[in-house]
Amino acid sequence: MSKILIIEDDNKIRTILKEILEEKDHEVDEAADGQEGLKKLEGGAYDLCLCDIKMPKMDGMEVLQKAKEAGIGTNFIIISAHGTIDIAVEAVKKGAFDFLQKPFDLGRLEITLRNALDKTSLIKETRTLKKKISRKNEMVGESATIVEVKEMIDKVANTDARVLITGPNGSGKELVARWIHDKSKRAAGAMVEVNCAAIPSELIESELFGHEKGSFTSAIKQRLGKFELAEGGTLFLDEIGDMSLSAQAKVLRALQENKITRVGGDKEITVHVRVVAATNKDLRKEIEENRFREDLYHRLSVIVIKVPALNDRSDDIPLLVDKFLDDLAEDYGAKKKNIAPEAINALQAHNWTGNIRELRNVVERLVIMSGDTITGADVEKYL
Repeated sequence: MSKILIIEDDNKIRTILKEILEEKDHEVDEAADGQEGLKKLEGGAYDLCLCDIKMPKMDGMEVLQKAKEAGIGTNFIIISAHGTIDIAVEAVKKGAFDFLQKPFDLGRLEITLRNALDKTSLIKETRTLKKKISRKNEMVGESATIVEVKEMIDKVANTDARVLITGPNGSGKELVARWIHDKSKRAAGAMVEVNCAAIPSELIESELFGHEKGSFTSAIKQRLGKFELAEGGTLFLDEIGDMSLSAQAKVLRALQENKITRVGGDKEITVHVRVVAATNKDLRKEIEENRFREDLYHRLSVIVIKVPALNDRSDDIPLLVDKFLDDLAEDYGAKKKNIAPEAINALQAHNWTGNIRELRNVVERLVIMSGDTITGADVEKYL
């Protein structure tokens, strides 16, 4: 059931619309003029507003404009007995979903209502999903080391400076990269991830730069690479320390010239991407042993963000555990479990070689295997 507001000064038309909508099991509210309608829009959450144009005190176009300026997300369908193409175009330009002319064609009215409410439903689902993703990507912690990481992200995010993120496996390097992207002026673009350690060396160049049809045996059609897919956004090169030297040379050229060439092609393609890289390796040591190019290192490391190991921020474990308990309760559709103080103490005393990823897995195991409250004995048994 949707909640719909009718703003219409003609009592007969309001009554007819109300009856039609209530037959479809919608909840209907009414306003007899523009001022009353705007007050109701400001005070309540409506899925849709049917709004006349010619009304006393405030016309429908002004209601629409003021509602949009106030950030009210309700979809509008503008209605008028004096409809023209110019009025319809103006209404849509100001943010209306559609325009209907009186007297109503009931079939057209029903289709327009359904389409407008479908759009409202989609917007709500998108907002809910974004909030859920935002919660999942929250960077939790108040320790000095993690506060320093957050401060560095805030300073560098809105620039195009390349960032190298270092830290052990499972410490949250990808989350740092996500924060950099989401807080940047490129946030509307894509963040494209490449796990350099998971792609065979013979395929990494095709993955990054794409290939032309017939450039090798399995290249049955042209394929765009990650650089092109990340156009206008961020390219995250995870585990960059595992990239082959030949691919490193091509990445260096792409960073120097902002141009790439697909495998098997000869056309230069200009790209505008921000590169963020991450590694769990000591790249300076890799350079000394001729496994990583020094010139590429300097191109990537304009800003270096060091993500601490969980053992170095054990004070954050209670906050992290609480977040994981919230997330898991939502994922499982179950009541959030409690955790005893001695259980937290046991988790803080553990040596977390797998860092935050390991902690999250342990908390999930405890949620599954324990009772309503996770005890110290549970931690000892299932850690």
